[in-house]
Amino acid sequence: MHQSAKKGAAPRGLESGIRAKLQAALEPLHLEVINDSHLHAVPRGSETHFRVVVASQRFEGLSLIHRHRLVNDLLQEELAGPVHSLSIQAKTPQQWEKSSKASQSPQCLGGAKHDPLVADKLGKTRRQVHGGLEGQAGP
Repeated sequence: MHQSAKKGAAPRGLESGIRAKLQAALEPLHLEVINDSHLHAVPRGSETHFRVVVASQRFEGLSLIHRHRLVNDLLQEELAGPVHSLSIQAKTPQQWEKSSKASQSPQCLGGAKHDPLVADKLGKTRRQVHGGLEGQAGP
């Protein structure tokens, strides 16, 4: 079975917990748990946005929505608390053999940029958060 974390980064608590739950319940042929939090407007070191790529025999005969529901059910505690976003790629072993490439997460649209408290949360100036000049409308 292949497991991986983001290159150069050691798994943290929540990431490791997600990996352990999915490993135990799905006995995957392949499992990746990727912390994409750094791509979003959250404090450094956050564990809020994850991408899971998993290939398991448990998905045989299940529709894509049922595979996602299974993963969501396994991670209901995390989704009710610290995890804000979870992207799931759930494949059967045969699907993984045909296409073992994990797709990238979509680019963050920056919805939190418009939260007046984000700059304080991130310890940045308003200009840094909005990527423009003070008083100028952001994208």
